[in-house]
Amino acid sequence: MRMTVIEHEAGAGLGYLADWLGLPCDVVRPYLGEPVPERAADGLIVLGGEAAAWEDDDHPWLPATRDLLRASVEHRVPTLGICLGAQLLTLACGGTVERGAAGLEVGACAVTALPAAEHDVLFHGIGTAVAIQYHRDAMTRLPEGAVPLLTGTQYPNQCYRLGDSAWAVQFHPEATPAIFASWTAASGVQGLDEAVAAAEPGLIAAWRPVAERFAALVKTRATVG
Repeated sequence: MRMTVIEHEAGAGLGYLADWLGLPCDVVRPYLGEPVPERAADGLIVLGGEAAAWEDDDHPWLPATRDLLRASVEHRVPTLGICLGAQLLTLACGGTVERGAAGLEVGACAVTALPAAEHDVLFHGIGTAVAIQYHRDAMTRLPEGAVPLLTGTQYPNQCYRLGDSAWAVQFHPEATPAIFASWTAASGVQGLDEAVAAAEPGLIAAWRPVAERFAALVKTRATVG
């Protein structure tokens, strides 16, 4: 069993997920010229990055990534889109992503479960949890049939499920405090690193079980299918 991972830039890798998933990951780096596959392996993760989900001219692999996400949803491949990956999944499946009217959401922020999350295979038991945020764009209209699972104060669409195999999260469950600090150092955002570092126990407590459940789903589907 193997996971296909689309990485959009060197500074936005798997982070915590590299250990939490417990599965071999085939990391595709299209920014280095590696082609995006037409089909994923047993599971698919599409990571974040600075690009906007519609900036195809500057990031020419984005159309192929959207095609891969759409195919994965259609074929019920376990799929997780993170930040940019979530926005690409949204566009690929008929939703809308726009520059966020509420501006940059960044730092250690609370996300809160909606009623549907209690019965979700990945996100049950979340309640209210801390999550690392770093985005300016927002999923303003979800794809038809999407089930909202988590919400937030600044931007309401923080997580949804599409079908029974695909999830989109606007935040960064993979990001360690060190990864977050590298982003703020590059962008000049100040004053948030200490709070993110202090939040690490809560980050691990909330998102490690989600990653492990996702990996278990990948294993189960691969065994059955």
